[in-house]
Amino acid sequence: MYILVAGGGKVGFHLAQELLDDNNEVLVIERDPARAAQIAEELGDAVTTGDGCEATTLDAAGVARADLVAAVTGDDEDNLVVCEIARRRGVPRTIARINNPKNELLFKRRGIETTISATEAVLAQIEQELPMHEMIPLMQLHSGLEIVEMKIPSTSPAAGRSIREVLLPPESLICLIVDPAGMPRLPGGDTRLNPGDALVIVTRNESVPMLREALIGSTHGLDT
Repeated sequence: MYILVAGGGKVGFHLAQELLDDNNEVLVIERDPARAAQIAEELGDAVTTGDGCEATTLDAAGVARADLVAAVTGDDEDNLVVCEIARRRGVPRTIARINNPKNELLFKRRGIETTISATEAVLAQIEQELPMHEMIPLMQLHSGLEIVEMKIPSTSPAAGRSIREVLLPPESLICLIVDPAGMPRLPGGDTRLNPGDALVIVTRNESVPMLREALIGSTHGLDT
């Protein structure tokens, strides 16, 4: 693959290094000449000096033949611009680093589905360490899909029912069930959902609230 990495900070540098080690063709675009020179000492000619927010820079870097553009600068606005230019140039895949999780919705509204938020990643890891947390986002996929983990509480409307008896949102699929003892099993239509079960589910981003209501309950944990 030919991959352009916009931003030569620590994230961009180590990303490029790993991609090169996997035998990909990589070019880092770094705005600061001094930083670009440092990267060149480690990665050779896999770096160019320029502003990834400028179409002329991306064109000169060969964006028209790129398989993927990863915008990983420390500025969300810059990352958004890089991805939008790349998409207009016909790049099939773009990935954007998001520094402020509140900006994620803006990226998705602009058609940039694949985003990486360090804050969200750390938060998700913390949530996995909290045994009482009932909904954990695990991974963003393509085309508006994501993987979440939901734990069935004793008050769940789905507790004791088979999967075929639970009305899930469209395009939602329970892929794995892990029981309270930590034993995984592949679910079928007749598999019963029990309190304490952790479900790994693929669903659409916009379907998460409906999924939560179906499996956890809309009023669980609220005072009545």
